[in-house]
Amino acid sequence: MMKKHILLIATGGTIASKNGGEGLAPALSSEELLKEVPEVKALCDVDAVQLFNLDSTNVYAPHWLEIAAIIQKNYDLYDGFVITHGTDTLAYTAAALSYLVQDSPKPIVLTGAQRSVYLRDTDARQNLLDAFYYCADGGSFGVEIVFDGKVILGTRAKKTRTRSYNAFSSIDYPEIAIVREGVPYYYIKETKPTAPRFYHALDERVFVLKMTPGLSADIFDWLDTHTEGLIIESFGSGGLPRYEDDAFFIRLKRYLDLGKVAVLTTQVEREGSALDKYEVGRRLLSCGNVLEARSMTIEATLTKLMWLLGNFPREEVFARFDTPVRKDIL
Repeated sequence: MMKKHILLIATGGTIASKNGGEGLAPALSSEELLKEVPEVKALCDVDAVQLFNLDSTNVYAPHWLEIAAIIQKNYDLYDGFVITHGTDTLAYTAAALSYLVQDSPKPIVLTGAQRSVYLRDTDARQNLLDAFYYCADGGSFGVEIVFDGKVILGTRAKKTRTRSYNAFSSIDYPEIAIVREGVPYYYIKETKPTAPRFYHALDERVFVLKMTPGLSADIFDWLDTHTEGLIIESFGSGGLPRYEDDAFFIRLKRYLDLGKVAVLTTQVEREGSALDKYEVGRRLLSCGNVLEARSMTIEATLTKLMWLLGNFPREEVFARFDTPVRKDIL
């Protein structure tokens, strides 16, 4: 059997960091990362590119578009892609790529580390090896995160620990596989798609508003003029408070009348929103144009709305938001 040909796309992050005297910062190149996992040579043929070298705190929409573009440019030349990335925004990047590169029959595998590969006894080498083991497997496809031996859909991942090696969790959906001693074991197997679809735009004018008790509806003075999409992280099952003479409800309706898009979700990490459960949520459904994220992660909710607003007419956004993309909404 011919070895797979894989492109390593390095973007920085802890996995590639050194201590330069003012704290850890990305410094190792893609080639230096590869030297730390010589076992990969027996598994697959690898080319490496350094797309950028950033702490992932600094990674946002323009970088997601860069990653998608280099994947598209090289798609016909490789059997799969491994992306090394900082952990802090890794779940956002994975979600964004899930919308920018859809129905890919080839794997696009993101990984990182809680400690640098430059240090001894870290998770970096194993995560990188596992990413290549999984990427080279015939059953892998689409955008996924491989971390601490777990394989998580790009639309379902969230960083849930800041220090531990098991930093990422699959939210309200099972991990689809594990990688053990170089072998992927699948819990869920799906039919591979046949042809990828690439998208080239994201609308950054989306704001996530985290509700806190007593927050003033005056925030809409800014939202009305600076955003096209609003995601409201409400309490519990979802809803808006009635204080300030019901100002939040009144201002949200005005926001929608301006032709904007609003999505209601919950601050609770698991089990999702349910606007039809309580009166404070049900009345939002009567607005007609209020979308509900249900069990979507905030990472998927944000990037999906950016993708929809960037690529489709406003009337299509409402219809398409509820259409599942790689199990993002159930």
